[in-house]
Amino acid sequence: MGRGSRWRDAGRGVRSVLRESLRIYWLLLRIVVPVMIVAKLAVDLGLVAWMSPAFGPAMAAVGLPPALGFAWLTTAFVGLWPGLVALFSVIDVSALTTAQMTVYAALCLFVHSLPVEQRIVQKAGPGLIATTVIRLGAGFLFAWLLHLLFTFRGWLASPATPHLHPASQEAGWPAFARDSVIALAWLFVFLVALVAMMRILEVTGVTRWLVAALTPLLRFVGIGPAAAPITMIGLLLGLAYGGGLIIREAQRGLISPRDVFLATVLMGCAHSLIEDTLLLVAVGADALSLSLGRMVFSILFVALIARLLAWIPEPVFLSLLYRGTVGPDREGGSDGGPDGDPHGGPGRGPDRGRDVGADTRHQAGARLGIGSRR
Repeated sequence: MGRGSRWRDAGRGVRSVLRESLRIYWLLLRIVVPVMIVAKLAVDLGLVAWMSPAFGPAMAAVGLPPALGFAWLTTAFVGLWPGLVALFSVIDVSALTTAQMTVYAALCLFVHSLPVEQRIVQKAGPGLIATTVIRLGAGFLFAWLLHLLFTFRGWLASPATPHLHPASQEAGWPAFARDSVIALAWLFVFLVALVAMMRILEVTGVTRWLVAALTPLLRFVGIGPAAAPITMIGLLLGLAYGGGLIIREAQRGLISPRDVFLATVLMGCAHSLIEDTLLLVAVGADALSLSLGRMVFSILFVALIARLLAWIPEPVFLSLLYRGTVGPDREGGSDGGPDGDPHGGPGRGPDRGRDVGADTRHQAGARLGIGSRR
C-alpha cells in the first residue's frame, strides 16, 4: 500500500512537471518560431548588416561585435530564448571568447523581455521611464565593468563553448529547417529538466533556505521586512512571480512606495537567478560572473539608489518616480494612518517597512508559504 501510494505520488509529480513544461513550451513556440524565421530573413536580406552600425558604439563600448546589437534588441523586446535564436543566427558563436559571451549574457539578463516585465513594474507603482532607464543603465554598467575586468586580467579568453544551440548556423533554408526542429526538440528536453529541478529545490527546502539566507541583504539595500519575502521570490524565480505578488501587496497598502520601488529595481537587475543563469551558462557564458557577480553588483547598485532616494522629498518621489496608488490602508489622510496614527501614514518612505515590523513580515511570508520560522 505504501509503495503503491509513493508510485502514484511520483506519477502525479511527473504529470504535473510535463503539463507545466508543455504550457511553457507552447508559449515559447509561439514566440520563438516567428523570431527564428525573421532572424533568418534578416540575415539573408542584409537587414542585420544594415542595422548593426546603429548599435555599434554601444556594443563596442563593452567589447562586443556590432552584429550582436540585433540579437540584443531581440532579447530586450521578445525574451531570452528568441534572443539566443537571433544570436546563433547572426554570428558564429565559436568566434566569441567566453569573456565576450559572458558580457553579452550580462547585457541580456538586465533587459530581456523588457516591455512585459516593465509593464509588471509599472503596474506595481514605480514610474515606467525611471525604472527602465535605471535598468538599462545598470545593465550596461555591469557589462562594462565585466569587460574591463576580463580585459585587464586576461580572464576567460578561450573560445566560447556552447552546449545548447538554439538555431542553425548553416546556410540554406532546408538545413535551417532541419536544425531548427532538432533545436526545438532539445528546447523541450531542457525545459522539462529545468521545471523538474525547480520542483526539487522547492520540495527539498533549498529554495526556502536561500530565501532565509539572502533576506539580510535586502535590509542592506534599504528594503523593509514586509517586501523581503516577495523580493526573494522574484530574485530566485523571476520578476513575473515576485512582481505579481508585489503588485498585490502594494495595492493592499502593506508595502511602502519606496520599498516597492527598490524591490522592483533590484528584481529588474537580478531576477530569476537560477533559470536564466543556467540557460546562458549553457550557451557558453561564465556561471560565477552571472550568478555571484550579478548579485553583488545588483546589491551595491540598488544600495546606492536607496541612498540617493533618501535625499528626495516624499512629494517629489511620489510625483516623479512613483505613480501607483497608496493602497486601501493608507487612505486615512496625509497626516496619519488609517486610524490617525501619525507614524503609520504615507510619506514615511523607508520608515514604513520598520513600522510594519515582524508582524507584517510574518503575514507576507505566510501568504507566500515560506513562513517566518527562525
